[in-house]
Amino acid sequence: MKTSNSSSSSLSESLKSGFAASVILIELIIGFLIWHFILGDPSHFVDGNVEGHPKEGDYFGIFYKGGYLVPLAIGLLLMTLTFAIERFLTISRAKGKGNVKSFVQRVRSLIANGNITQALAECDKQRGSVANVVKAGLTKYTELINNNEIEAEKKISIIQKDIEETTSLEMPMLEKNLVILATIASIATLIGLLGTVLGMIKAFAGLAQAGAPDSVGLANGISEALINTALGIGTSAIAIIFYNLFTSKIDALTYNIDEAGYSIVQNFSANTKH
Repeated sequence: MKTSNSSSSSLSESLKSGFAASVILIELIIGFLIWHFILGDPSHFVDGNVEGHPKEGDYFGIFYKGGYLVPLAIGLLLMTLTFAIERFLTISRAKGKGNVKSFVQRVRSLIANGNITQALAECDKQRGSVANVVKAGLTKYTELINNNEIEAEKKISIIQKDIEETTSLEMPMLEKNLVILATIASIATLIGLLGTVLGMIKAFAGLAQAGAPDSVGLANGISEALINTALGIGTSAIAIIFYNLFTSKIDALTYNIDEAGYSIVQNFSANTKH
């Protein structure tokens, strides 16, 4: 038996969530405040002039010189970390109290031995999304095992459908906001590339000055290009790592659900043939 594994919810659906929309707005504001008041503090610059050069080795001042795209990049980085923590907590709760793989093995063993009541107790003890799906299947199992009015094939179909329906209710909760991480991974790279282009434009504008080149403008342009590239690519890499990590964890949970569901259906099928 194969349970349905729907794709991540759309970006528009995720943004309808008050939590997601609030996080995005707040993180963008925090990103601007960090850039303007912390990175842009005059103490990080020579003679306290934020229009001049940063002090040697002062990375706060150096990153401030990345320009107006830096607060956006910082906001995206903060969003990535916030949604990563939120997904980690959600998926951890979905696993339940114990090791999921051990739980599934115990339940399969109990089902094979016909200890359905004890298997249900294991589900209550484990909790989480996997346990909820398994419990739904086992509950339907106990309801139908002694029912002689329904044909065996139809009973099996009912159990399969109940497991699939419960899975479809649990999975969206696990996949929620993953699409935001995927979107950030793409946007951060583009922000980095845009910052690179704008920085190089500024650098070449400094070189194009009549007479002696504008060294400050040249330095600022190059700094803006490199800093935005580093922030954009770095944020994108972090978002991709977290997205793939959480996707693999969700796939593992789905596999465990399929494994337990298959055992329930097979055991029921074997018992109804006797």
